[in-house]
Amino acid sequence: MKNTEPRPRTIIEPFKIKMVEPLPFLSRSERQQILVEAGYNLFLVEAKSVTFDFLTDSGTSAMSAAQWGAMMIADESYAGSQSFSRFQQTVRDLTGYEFVLPTHQGRAAERLLFGVIVKPGMKIPSNNHFDTTRANIEQSGAEAIDLVIAEGRDPAKQHSFKGNMDLDRLDAFCAKYQSEIPCGMLTITNNTGGGQPVSLENIRGVAKIYKKYGIPFILDACRFAENSYLIKLREQNQGSRTVKDIAQETFSLADGCLMSGKKDGLSNIGGFIALKESQWLPALRASLILTEGFPTYGGLAARDLEALSVGLQEVLEEPYLAYRIAVSSYMAAGLNALGIPTMQPAGGHAVYIDAKAFLTHLPPEHLPGQALVCEMFLAEGIRSCEIGSVMFGKTVNGKFQPAAMELVRLAFPRRVYTQSHFDYILEGMAEIAARKERIRGLKISWEPPFLRHFTSRFEVV
Repeated sequence: MKNTEPRPRTIIEPFKIKMVEPLPFLSRSERQQILVEAGYNLFLVEAKSVTFDFLTDSGTSAMSAAQWGAMMIADESYAGSQSFSRFQQTVRDLTGYEFVLPTHQGRAAERLLFGVIVKPGMKIPSNNHFDTTRANIEQSGAEAIDLVIAEGRDPAKQHSFKGNMDLDRLDAFCAKYQSEIPCGMLTITNNTGGGQPVSLENIRGVAKIYKKYGIPFILDACRFAENSYLIKLREQNQGSRTVKDIAQETFSLADGCLMSGKKDGLSNIGGFIALKESQWLPALRASLILTEGFPTYGGLAARDLEALSVGLQEVLEEPYLAYRIAVSSYMAAGLNALGIPTMQPAGGHAVYIDAKAFLTHLPPEHLPGQALVCEMFLAEGIRSCEIGSVMFGKTVNGKFQPAAMELVRLAFPRRVYTQSHFDYILEGMAEIAARKERIRGLKISWEPPFLRHFTSRFEVV
């Protein structure tokens, strides 16, 4: 019988391009010289030498006409700005949290919160803490504990919600260390674990455990919209709900959140802390005034508050989210067809290449993720980010301890590149796959005490 079902329509970019900027195209020899001068660290390469910048999706997205328009009506008053009032109301409507403190970005929110509530020797559980979260916790003398499910540590494993917390381990951990836990966290989506979503069922379970032990529950919510859309797509009985409704329930289950607006705020700068209760508020405001600015601007220009307020509403539009998730799925499928393994299934903001499985000739101590990052830049002008033993590995008593996974993250700026760009990149990745055995490893020649991936220098093994 002939199939009469309509074919699914192509998911297109849900925008039209109003302004463009040129892409730089350098030769491999030119990029080789640049890479040597940068110590094989793509964070130290100037943007003018990068053709496709997938280093991060943080603050690199294109803002909409509505966001640019809102910036023109900003009230730059030092105190009591109308722009803050609009921003505060947007956050309250989204999260249900009464108390809103703007910051200049997410890590400032982390530093403020942990500086107030964390003491040396404390422990903070999460599914996976990302780099700045972990560093701010550890800088305070506390310990960041990762309790993601076992499937979340296996890139090849198929699981719809690999960002889920292991609820049994969380319950046992909270029972053992209850008095030493100032707050419990959950990262949505789970960036360190491959941009993987957390199910609503799991968020409910996490909330129940934290409540059982009287532990405040704080979301790292910088990709809350992508997480909510993946819940709508993948979780049973959630498909008929709006993304905003799912997001609002997610926030209602926690006691507060940290947010980098540079991700799902669709803005180039900005973040916030939002809380249900006020017990931490006086200390947070005092620290905010000392280090960021008055509580109605928090280190931001009012025009940035306006852009962030509009972005927090635009990010919930489902045509945008369908396009956003389609980009990651398209690129993951394209790379897999070339024999390049990626974190399965594709998540939200990025595609994560499994460098350990791809470059099997390089042991972890030769940093396969960083080696692949450098080869992609040399061959195609792609700037990406290693999330493996450079970012999370350690040396303890002189012995190298690799990270659980050796990933390379291609984080896609929102509303910046088109399908033609991605097809061009896949053509270049096919060439890299064909010569992968010739890619050489790296070792660290210098590193700082914290967040070494930002400024470390490397040399070829």
